[in-house]
Amino acid sequence: MFGWLKQRRRRRWIEEPFNPEWERAIQQNVAHYRLLNEDERQRLNRLVQVFVREKHWEGCDGLELTEAMQATIAAQACLLLLEIEHDFYRMLRTILVYPSGYFVRGRAPGGAEIVEGDLPVLGQAHFRGPVILSWQHVLDGGRRPFEGRNLVYHEFAHKLDMKDGLVDGTPVIRDRAQFQRYVEVMSREFDQLRAGRSSGLLREYGATNPGEFFAVATEVFFERPISLKRLHPEVYEVLHDFYRQDTAARLERAGHG
Repeated sequence: MFGWLKQRRRRRWIEEPFNPEWERAIQQNVAHYRLLNEDERQRLNRLVQVFVREKHWEGCDGLELTEAMQATIAAQACLLLLEIEHDFYRMLRTILVYPSGYFVRGRAPGGAEIVEGDLPVLGQAHFRGPVILSWQHVLDGGRRPFEGRNLVYHEFAHKLDMKDGLVDGTPVIRDRAQFQRYVEVMSREFDQLRAGRSSGLLREYGATNPGEFFAVATEVFFERPISLKRLHPEVYEVLHDFYRQDTAARLERAGHG
């Protein structure tokens, strides 16, 4: 019964005209939106309609979080969902947004020893918990689409990874052959990055663990797909098969080849 009510509510939201203020914000703040064709934009808008309303949003440290800001984040998060089977990141209920970077208590290498203290953070995706984002870096990633870094893509890739209950860099892939190919390619490329034998396109933070490798590779797949296809063709192939988007062709059509 509750599932039926949820679907009915979603249909009602989707049928509403898309808020023009949201669209202006997305056009201004999400450069990738301008690369989409009209059908893709309309479908992404429908995802945004649901995502903004279904999630609980909180501005932190005095940030006044408007619906236009929420739509800016939602458009980037939902771009990852555009062609795949999904339930709007069902395990995610809350998104916390800080004005800029923030600090968390933790441990990090410091010379010859491990140092404990307040560590600067730009974003986090907690297992069965919130996504936390720096608004400044949301804008930086959204407005500069070809640098290979996007905070929203990164953190929401983690949420896709967590969907099966594990944080191992492998999202839910139901086709067995596709799953085996994904694991083979991504494991090999992760080992190459850890060994310092990668091309330099995938940043070193991806060598932290397989989960971070998937998140970093997702950023590059959407931000620098032509370079990824040229330098890491197998990584491009398995991410293309997972996300079901030909991001390199999309960029070339827009004249950015």
